[in-house]
Amino acid sequence: MSRRTVLLASPMSRPLTAELAARYQVVQQAGSFADAAANLPVETRARIDAIVALGTEGIDAGALSRFPSARIIVCLGSGYDGIDLNAAAEKDVTVAHSPGANAASVADVAIALVIECVRDIPRLRRHIHAGQWNGLRGTRPEGRPGVTGRNLGIYGLGAIGRKIALRALACEMNVGYHGRRRRDEVTYPYFASLRELADWSSVLVVAARADATNRHIVDRNVLHALGAGGFLVNIARGSLVDEVALIAALRDGTIAGAGLDVYDDEPNPPQALLDLPNVALTPHIGGVTVESRAKMEATVLANLAAHFAGEPVPFRVRA
Repeated sequence: MSRRTVLLASPMSRPLTAELAARYQVVQQAGSFADAAANLPVETRARIDAIVALGTEGIDAGALSRFPSARIIVCLGSGYDGIDLNAAAEKDVTVAHSPGANAASVADVAIALVIECVRDIPRLRRHIHAGQWNGLRGTRPEGRPGVTGRNLGIYGLGAIGRKIALRALACEMNVGYHGRRRRDEVTYPYFASLRELADWSSVLVVAARADATNRHIVDRNVLHALGAGGFLVNIARGSLVDEVALIAALRDGTIAGAGLDVYDDEPNPPQALLDLPNVALTPHIGGVTVESRAKMEATVLANLAAHFAGEPVPFRVRA
């Protein structure tokens, strides 16, 4: 039997690309999945058996229909918000992902952003760069309440959210959460709506899976509920936060600050966010560690191997 053919619809690491090439015929195309659908020869598209992509890669019905033999889309990472699940189901295409593989790494960045915001690290960094620190004799920035004892609300208590909660407890914070359902296995207080959670929280961490139902769910009303002493941290997807409302809230003091690893239009965060003094920003690197990358890539290989062996795909997305 000839080797199966796998399309890399997103850039992958050299080790994963090499491992895939050792097992399968690999097709790579510069640009997006839409570019591959438009530019690859018909005969090449016809022999693609599987698609490997980032979860944010736009894979819609029109482009997917140009790959008649593809029967599985494997996402590197836990997210799959760029995939049209209905189109995949109609075409009998399995969608798989890597749930939990990067949860610890993302949770680390979430807590780092919490501490950076609450302790006002961006302003303190500017204080040093401006030459305003001269030991005890120099001008010292005013203090503010620390993280200990604060209420940390988590929107989305999945694999990442649960690890954020553990780290928050180690920082002696109080944890509450909101999600699509109450989690009976935890004792943290559950809030029936995101606005109620924001009203209780002094720090609100967004860790929910993104889809069409929760786009811009963190809006003006949620930010007002979070309040003038509150902080927003988003390590999930930029689409969950209304950035126009967030920028206004940061400018007028509706909230105290924000820490963001994700943005609505990546890799192009609004200039207004870059210019604001009360934000901590990172370039969507929450899940990027040696350990998490190895786990995600191993999951990609396991999903493909099971599919091609006719076995149940271990990490299939259940729509």
